Order: sequence, then C-alpha cells, then structure tokens
Amino acid sequence: MKQDITPCLWFDGQAEEAAGFYTTLFPDSKITAVTHYGKAGPLPEGTVLTVTFQLGDREFMALNGGPEFQFSEAVSFVVPCETQEEIDRYWSALSEGGEIQECGWLKDRFGLSWQIVPSSLDGMISDPDPAKSERVMQALLQMKKLDMALLEQAYRGSP
Repeated sequence: MKQDITPCLWFDGQAEEAAGFYTTLFPDSKITAVTHYGKAGPLPEGTVLTVTFQLGDREFMALNGGPEFQFSEAVSFVVPCETQEEIDRYWSALSEGGEIQECGWLKDRFGLSWQIVPSSLDGMISDPDPAKSERVMQALLQMKKLDMALLEQAYRGSP
C-alpha cells in the first residue's frame, strides 16, 4: 500500500541507529533503504544520508541532516496499546536513556516525543457524560506512565 505522506525525522548522525532501534521495537517493521552522502556533501562522503523504514504499515524516513534542528514536543507519535503489558514494554524501551514526562508522554534517547496510551483513552475522554471524562482527565494528569486500571476505575467512578 502506497502512503501519501511520509514523515521525515531529522537526526544529527543517529538516523541509522534510530531506525534500527524503532524497527526492533515495533512488530512487522523493517529498514527498506539506506542512502549515503556523495562527494557533493555537505557531510563526508559515505556518511548515511537517509534511512527509509517501516513501522508496521507506516513508512518513515530518517535523515542525517546535522545539528541545526532538534525535535520538540510539537510533534509526537502516539502508540495506542491494548494492554498494560504493552504500555509497560513500549514505555520501558522508549524511555531508556530518554526523558519521562507527564500524561503518558516521553522523549526517547534521540529526543523524539512519544505518547504511550491505552487504545480506549480517546473514548473515555470524549464520553458524552462530562463527569466520566473529567474523572479520567483528573487521573491522567496525575500520571507519568499511564495505568490502564486506574484510568478505567476513574471512568467507572469506582475507588
């Protein structure tokens, strides 16, 4: 399936390492192409220029562009999880060497922001019953790594 838009992630020399890490973490993922700088530069000839990779059925490109640009929380990737074990696995792997933040957010060791969330979170927050959605939001705002059981308790209104 051809994807209309491919996100390009700018790295300062870690494009191949990052793509390798992400493809080992997510199922059905692989590196599909690696290109290198030629004599025209601007980085030394033979340096990895781009790495094209797939995470599941999504295509990404990692670019070694240099130190000019850094990631920020203005762009993040959301990983919807079906189980707490899945949340724990992604959280542990992606946060190692990175930065833990609030509400299920983290930065990985490359500085890229991720949101590791239960698949059911959007439904709970957008529930037509404002009391339910408010309880979930209050619980969410107190967490770093999200706890599905506590969010579901808040949704149901049980202690």
